[in-house]
Amino acid sequence: MVALSVVIPCYNEEACLPELHRRVSAAARGCFGDDHEIVLINDGSRDRTWPIMQQLASTDPHLVCLNLARNHGHQLALTAGLDLCRGERILVIDADLQDPPELLPDMLAMMDRDGADVVYGLRTSRDGESLAKKVTAGLFYRILDRLTDISIPLDTGDFRLMSRRALDVLMAMPEQARFVRGMVAWIGYKQVPFPYARAQRLAGETHYPFTKMLSLAFDAITGFSTAPLRFASHAGLWLIVLLALVAVYILFQWLNGRTIEGWTSLALLVIGLGAAQMFVLGVIGEYLGRVYVEAKRRPLYIVADVVGSGRPPGRLGIAPEASITPISARVMPARSATAPAASAPAQPDGVPARISS
Repeated sequence: MVALSVVIPCYNEEACLPELHRRVSAAARGCFGDDHEIVLINDGSRDRTWPIMQQLASTDPHLVCLNLARNHGHQLALTAGLDLCRGERILVIDADLQDPPELLPDMLAMMDRDGADVVYGLRTSRDGESLAKKVTAGLFYRILDRLTDISIPLDTGDFRLMSRRALDVLMAMPEQARFVRGMVAWIGYKQVPFPYARAQRLAGETHYPFTKMLSLAFDAITGFSTAPLRFASHAGLWLIVLLALVAVYILFQWLNGRTIEGWTSLALLVIGLGAAQMFVLGVIGEYLGRVYVEAKRRPLYIVADVVGSGRPPGRLGIAPEASITPISARVMPARSATAPAASAPAQPDGVPARISS
């Protein structure tokens, strides 16, 4: 166990990694000295992110680098790092340095002063982002707040400082479609906002284009709200009322000896009803699909390689033993060949056993 873990998911971040490592290391060392670790997760990058991580780990014994077997997505990559970190306090930060690591001392002070389990970054400004991104992000958070049964803070990301007990509760949630900031809000405990100005991205391009933001929005809404299902039922009731009114109108016209000429109104009515039915089926299918995915109980992530050791066993994914290489050997001596292997933790029925480290 260490005093602080800094967990950083990375995808094609070769241009940011050296400066990221320098600034995060300085911030962590300034607060806790050598009693910290930095966990970098390579989420299937296509550039030199993983080789650069290995180079950095060869010079820093506080660095633990995970190389996922494929691109799992930001939320699952973050989950892998959180699952395998050892800190009493955990700082989550993005690799693009839009969230300054130099804010760590102030966040720690706020956590101690307020007795909070979570200190989450509240964005007061978003430099370097387009107007469309700001508008859509603002609308997303406000619509989500209206739909969900829990209060998810507005204008926040995954940048936050958490206590170990809050993280343990978060890691007890095994769902596949993860919206981490919403899951943290669901936990409860005392959570306080930390206002800050979000900086411009250090290098590269955003890895959250509109399509990924839309996918994250679906995960958030379907993961924390049944409002779309209720909307579908309400829409069905209003359609029944509409059909009743149309039936009354047709009966009135027939009693007065008037015929309805043409098929335009009938065609529009059939098309409208068909569209409404397809929409309702789509909403139901979205939830049914998520039930199907959850029922398979697959591991949330698979780690291909690890540089660094001293990790707890993974609970939600599969991680190999730390690589016995000169790099990892400098971080922690390799386990003796005669030493008994640690037994795998007990798993609930139907969950594949995870490899402990």
